[in-house]
Amino acid sequence: MQETQPDQRNVREENAVVLDFLPHGYPYEQGSIKNPIAQALGASHITLLELIPKKEVHLQPQQEVYIGDGKRDEIHHIKGRIGEDKLTSTARNELQHAIEKVISKDEKRFVQFFNKAQPLSMRMHQLELLPGVGKKHMWEVLDARKAKPFESFDDIKNRVKLLPDPKQIIVKRVLSELSGNEKYKIFVG
Repeated sequence: MQETQPDQRNVREENAVVLDFLPHGYPYEQGSIKNPIAQALGASHITLLELIPKKEVHLQPQQEVYIGDGKRDEIHHIKGRIGEDKLTSTARNELQHAIEKVISKDEKRFVQFFNKAQPLSMRMHQLELLPGVGKKHMWEVLDARKAKPFESFDDIKNRVKLLPDPKQIIVKRVLSELSGNEKYKIFVG
């Protein structure tokens, strides 16, 4: 039986990182009135979103914007979620940088994954879902965290020898989850 996640419709983002801003909307949209649109990455649940900016607002890639329920300065409303396949080429190019930014800003949350990851089944552990982490690395991480919980990515790197860069393996996993290639979602809401 697969574990169910909380109702995804109730998941709300507070902040987002702009991936691309289209001041004249999508070029392929029909009609004479085209609304400006921004493609963005939600910071807390790592979701891809379409945002409608307020009039006369110009956004830049990698700009952080508030999209929560309070007073918004740049964003009028959230149009909705989008799939990775709908991203513009600019948004695709900015995506990895935005993910790195989100992970760096909330490093503690991602380090906690290494401290709290659990077995999925008798033969598979959550840590093994990370690219480049096999049984040997998994056991090294488990042994190191028994001694003392990890405090940062640098702490993981120093205590688990030969483990690929922890931040980069999380970035790769997030990219793979966003593209819909993964059965289990660890980081993407």
